[in-house]
Amino acid sequence: MGGVTVGVTALIITIGVMSGMQEDLMGKILDSSPHVIVLKQGSSLRMDNWNEIVVATHEVKGVVGVSPLVLTNVAVSRSGYTQPADLYGVSLDTVGPAVTDIEGRIQNGIHNLETTASGLPAVILGSRLAARMSLFSGDTVTVVSFENLNVDVMGMPTPRLRQYEMTGTFTTGMYDYDIKNIYVSLEEAQGQLGIFEKNQISMLGVRTDDPDQASGIAQAIQEKLGPEFYAVSWSTTNRALFSALKLEKFAMGMILILIVIVAAFNIVSTLVMVVVDRTREIGILKSMGMTDRMILRIFVLQGLWIGVIGTILGAIIGVFLGWILDTYKIIRIPPDVYFIDKLPVSIHPMDVSMIVVISIIISCTATIYPAIQASKLQPVDAIRHE
Repeated sequence: MGGVTVGVTALIITIGVMSGMQEDLMGKILDSSPHVIVLKQGSSLRMDNWNEIVVATHEVKGVVGVSPLVLTNVAVSRSGYTQPADLYGVSLDTVGPAVTDIEGRIQNGIHNLETTASGLPAVILGSRLAARMSLFSGDTVTVVSFENLNVDVMGMPTPRLRQYEMTGTFTTGMYDYDIKNIYVSLEEAQGQLGIFEKNQISMLGVRTDDPDQASGIAQAIQEKLGPEFYAVSWSTTNRALFSALKLEKFAMGMILILIVIVAAFNIVSTLVMVVVDRTREIGILKSMGMTDRMILRIFVLQGLWIGVIGTILGAIIGVFLGWILDTYKIIRIPPDVYFIDKLPVSIHPMDVSMIVVISIIISCTATIYPAIQASKLQPVDAIRHE
């Protein structure tokens, strides 16, 4: 019974952790990123006349918000210390609801991306990036971009430098976002890249009414805008990550089912020992008129009792421990490895039901051999057994 209990408990906790990680990552990605991004194909990847594209995209069924974005790789520098970052130029004036929840994630400072009192443009940094560079609200940083380079008097290409004042930090809970992403206004990002006069952008961010339907909505956007553009959903962008998580969840489940199978062998050995120890009693019962089927039923019920009680105890303990871990966030994990800093646990009734059914089936199967051995005993030989 103990082996079955431990196996079921371990299986429920492990599946709960894998489900929790998948749901936690999915939630943070959906809060921090557009559900669909629209990009331009061809030799020029910058979008012109994007206002018309915004209107056309918003007409697609399922689209609730559209916003222009500028994205580029930069270096953030202060006092001789430099860190790589992804610069996002965003517009707070979106068509419909905000495409991401970055404004709601700001912990310190203000989310206004307009020019500050010092005359410098505002920038908001990820909390881990700001901490690594020892930056606080009001500090000045230099952002260096390497796209669309300037040309000096000697004809040599030089990176574009621009100073900003940090007005706040944001925290998404995703290490990769909090250590790399910085946000400025759309106009400042365009100025950083020298595309302000052309009013060009990198892409459109789209928010949908149902993230699960983002792939279908991306296809509809693609068909409406034509071959000059292509739309990509969040599930496609993060396909490799979630495929790996699903595979890991399946593999861990298969491995831990082996624990239940090993416990089932304990049921077999227990019932075999009962048959050996109670051979005379079995012979007496058969001599008194009990049939082979009745003896078989007794041992099957005994094995099932062990398996069912062990399974129920394991399910209760597993669900309780999962609730403790999820409620109090006891276990912390390195965010630079797992993207998140706390171990999430999400236990679904369907997963628990499946584990319970599998455990009972394995336990039932384990009773067959010793039960058949007991039912085949001959009464005379069994009574003579010493």
